[in-house]
Amino acid sequence: MCKDDEDKGADMITAGQMRAARALLGIDQKTLAEMAGVSVPTIQRMEASQGNVRGVVDTLSKVVTALDRAGIELIGEQAPSTATGRGVRLKDPVSQPARDNNAV
Repeated sequence: MCKDDEDKGADMITAGQMRAARALLGIDQKTLAEMAGVSVPTIQRMEASQGNVRGVVDTLSKVVTALDRAGIELIGEQAPSTATGRGVRLKDPVSQPARDNNAV
């Protein structure tokens, strides 16, 4: 597999989306690994990534497909959600005003 093939799967899911999806489903890493047909260390490695998960496209696809079948909608950056039902979406962080340490 060439690097270009790996890059095609890089935007499929972020580590944060994986952790959030598991939390919404109430499952652990072992259960997700079983659902996707991959190893627990693979899930651990993916979730430890910074930002977009990097890896073999086939493995990323298995995880995304497993989450989709379980009812998770992965929403990309600047993409609208087309599904119905409740959900959460991470917004750009809002700047917090500086704290005044001299305030009473």
